[in-house]
Amino acid sequence: MIRVKRVYESPSRDDGSRILVDRLWPRGLRKDQANIDLWLKDVAPSSELRKWFGHDPQKWPEFKKRYFRELKAKQEDLQTMERAAKKGNLTLLYSSREERYNNAVALEEYLDKDLKGLKK
Repeated sequence: MIRVKRVYESPSRDDGSRILVDRLWPRGLRKDQANIDLWLKDVAPSSELRKWFGHDPQKWPEFKKRYFRELKAKQEDLQTMERAAKKGNLTLLYSSREERYNNAVALEEYLDKDLKGLKK
């Protein structure tokens, strides 16, 4: 099962593998307190795409199209996440305050299509 969670939230037993999918390290979070298993910063959207999008809900459909194109070049990172999801729960961590329109939500959708239903 794949889920999305803000990195600042407390970890739970149901999280499984916790992978940070942001390009930038979360503000105010010390690495020794992060409770992450892996940081895949290269799977995050390019800086240009991230800045263009700016969490604007009206740009969401176009953002996802562009981001999904970028993800096609990230096969090694995608395979790492897919292996984790097949072993058990996978939690994609993000730091944005925006809960509905962020790269982790888009990435969850992308992986769900690839993995056909491991997401709850």
